[in-house]
Amino acid sequence: MRNFKELKVWEKSHKLCLSIYDVTNGFPNEEKFGVISQIRRASSSVPTNISEGCGYDSSKEFARYLRIASGSISEVEYLLILSKDLNYINEKQASDLLNQAIQIRKMLFNLVKAIV
Repeated sequence: MRNFKELKVWEKSHKLCLSIYDVTNGFPNEEKFGVISQIRRASSSVPTNISEGCGYDSSKEFARYLRIASGSISEVEYLLILSKDLNYINEKQASDLLNQAIQIRKMLFNLVKAIV
């Protein structure tokens, strides 16, 4: 059994999730059940799936959850682009958050390669 809190990718995805929650506090209230809900759910899904995958003894199961996390981080990427295009976040916020998301996606890809 792995300890998810020891994984850099979990740490980075948790920090990104916290940043997403923070930045979405400034989104328009009418997006409460739209973009805010979607991007928060997707961003929390990344560290959640990493954590869940760590609970399995099998590398195959762990890799499966890492792939699910990869799908979620791709969803976050798109929703950040959408948020920027809707002027909910500025260019710098979008760039910083997108760079974090891309780094997490690469880390997940490399971790899957290393364990399968």
